[in-house]
Amino acid sequence: MTVRLRPYGPADAAPTLEVFRRAVRLTAAADYGPEQVAAWAPDDLDPAAWAARRAERNTVVAEVDGRVVGFTDVDATGYLDMMYVDPSVGGRGVGRALLAWALEEASRAGPEVVRTHASITARPFFEAHGFIVDAVRHPVRNGVVFENFAMSRVLRGPG
Repeated sequence: MTVRLRPYGPADAAPTLEVFRRAVRLTAAADYGPEQVAAWAPDDLDPAAWAARRAERNTVVAEVDGRVVGFTDVDATGYLDMMYVDPSVGGRGVGRALLAWALEEASRAGPEVVRTHASITARPFFEAHGFIVDAVRHPVRNGVVFENFAMSRVLRGPG
């Protein structure tokens, strides 16, 4: 399977939203309850707001055979906000390719550390790629409490 990464474009709004929903509703549902899943990936997400958010961030999409199967972003401070992979290609290198891109982008931007808030589901993936848990978090989304993890990975030492 060949994974191709490319910059996010306007036509990617619907496919990335679908990847997000499938990843939460199918993959993350193994670690979160139905109420949490519904609050995290509700049916009424505003597609225009989704498109605007993805467009304003440094987002890359992953394609396999011309189909969007994942996406991620990272900002100039090294914060990786979102990384989602469609369950149909889970465990086949899409996440690794997306993370490699994010680490390279962050390295070019200059921060010493990449940080993320990883779900229970994503924690083992990030740990396998050198991230450590800095704190257990309990954010509230749409009135529902979740558990996730503030995680970080050092890119380079000081100086």
